[in-house]
Amino acid sequence: MKILLTGASGMVGSNIIDHASYSNLNLLTPTSEELNLLNSANVIDYINKNKPDMVIHAAGFVGGIQSNINQPVNFLVNNVQMGINILMAAKNHGIKNFINLGSSCMYPRNAQNPLSEGLILQGELEPTNEGYAIAKVAITRLCEYINREDKSFLYKTVIPCNLYGKYDKFDIQYSHMIPAAIKKISDAKNTNKPSVEIWGDGLAKREFMYAGDFANFIYYSIENFQKMPQNINVGLGHDYTINEYYQIIAEVIGYKGEFTHQLSKPSGMKQKLIDINNLSKFGWHHQISLKQGIKSTYDYYLSIQAL
Repeated sequence: MKILLTGASGMVGSNIIDHASYSNLNLLTPTSEELNLLNSANVIDYINKNKPDMVIHAAGFVGGIQSNINQPVNFLVNNVQMGINILMAAKNHGIKNFINLGSSCMYPRNAQNPLSEGLILQGELEPTNEGYAIAKVAITRLCEYINREDKSFLYKTVIPCNLYGKYDKFDIQYSHMIPAAIKKISDAKNTNKPSVEIWGDGLAKREFMYAGDFANFIYYSIENFQKMPQNINVGLGHDYTINEYYQIIAEVIGYKGEFTHQLSKPSGMKQKLIDINNLSKFGWHHQISLKQGIKSTYDYYLSIQAL
């Protein structure tokens, strides 16, 4: 089976390629120059020439809270455009199998945790990343509609919790929380800085999965695609406060300083824990502990700093 992976150079795509099972698949991994998902004609041409049997849509315009707040137009328009272009090209070419990557930010901000798959469009979204969330909801619904119109099109959405790991972006202003915290704490250790600032009160709870674990799930889902639900959460089943993440990262890095809180900065949703009942029934469970994942991610960070 020939499988097209979009976003092959991103964190999720890179971890999928890095996985031990990669050598067993015929995986197409075009660069954004070879496959420009924002150009529908280019997408159609690529699909017609390469004729994949399955698509894994892992590409996206992504970032942390600050970049979502600063660029809502790009987060909404780019992600909707990429999703529609690849989905419709695949459908019109008769590709029957499609794995779409959603996001837990699709769930309502005030919904009761843990968040089950049936809660999509059941309430107001979190304002700090609303544009990205709307885009993810739209493409998830489009997958459902395509399947509703023709059951032979198995267009399914995987909804991961927050992800971190190797190949992430480490930027204090624009990255997701864990890579940004790794950089902040590592810099503080190297410069003997006595304290590190945490946005908000640090009491918000988040569920972060190591990206290598998520790559393992993707290969499991390919092997068991027929029985995978239409929409499925992929997470750990437990979460930690932002303060706890900072403390664990500091322990791994060996930073002995203190933490302060910038209460004027946004904290985002108070909790975002996804329900993994369907995941458990599907027969998959994560393997990497938080401390193991943080250590692997920090080792990767050190390796790219040395280049």
